[in-house]
Amino acid sequence: MIVSIASGKGGTGKTTVSASLAWVWERPAVAVDLDVEEPNLHLFLHPDIDWRESAWVEVPAADLSKCTLCRKCSELCQFKAVSVMGKLLLTFPEMCHGCGGCLAIRPEGALSSGRRELGMVEGGRTRNGRFLSGRLRVGEAMSPPLMREVKRRLDVMLAESGTDAILDCPPGVSCPAVNAVMDSDVIVLVTEPTPFGFHDFSLAVTAFAPLRKPMGAVINRAGLGDSSVHRFCAEQSIPVLCEIPYERAIAEEYAAGNVLAAMNPRMESVFAKLRDTVSAMAGENAHA
Repeated sequence: MIVSIASGKGGTGKTTVSASLAWVWERPAVAVDLDVEEPNLHLFLHPDIDWRESAWVEVPAADLSKCTLCRKCSELCQFKAVSVMGKLLLTFPEMCHGCGGCLAIRPEGALSSGRRELGMVEGGRTRNGRFLSGRLRVGEAMSPPLMREVKRRLDVMLAESGTDAILDCPPGVSCPAVNAVMDSDVIVLVTEPTPFGFHDFSLAVTAFAPLRKPMGAVINRAGLGDSSVHRFCAEQSIPVLCEIPYERAIAEEYAAGNVLAAMNPRMESVFAKLRDTVSAMAGENAHA
């Protein structure tokens, strides 16, 4: 089972929910930080890191002596990572998305395989499970290739041990967010009852609905703002899975880097119920 914790915008408490759900998860699970631009799940789960490796993406390198200026590779590339200017075949590795199309059609062998460093992938163990994370290289513009490498490592881990996975996804509704949630069994959207929170939550529902995954909402800072999120969830038949109260003590726990589920029996019960509800939703999806 793969559970994705997502949000329409940053700062809603997505990592807070991810950490607490991993904390109370009863079966073996991998806690995965897919927010590779700003990973912070480790600040709450404090994993013991066992390994750390660089991740790379395949990019084209030009061999001018073999180029016949047919332009097939440059016409294929939607991102202008390969271009023909006059009698020159030029490659721009930083613009390459790593699809491999240009290398597949190179009629004269004028393009060879090079590579660009994406960042780091690391893994280890937490209090009650395993941990996996990616960290984008400073200056790297595209996170989806690194996210795919993290997910590839996750697939190997899940195949070897048959564990569950809890994904702390990047915020928003752009390519990184969709890339993160597309393979999940359940999508948990964390939001807050504020005008900004409601606006971006509705965008996330619209963006993820075509994936036809079970979705539910966690309302953080409940008691703040208005009832717009509740009304929208009722209209769209999106279950409100749990609410996290708007309380100073909770904010202090988060600011100290503590897991909310370990704060007191009340909060542990909130996330235990969330765990059970999410598991049931995933089970229903598997039999749909």
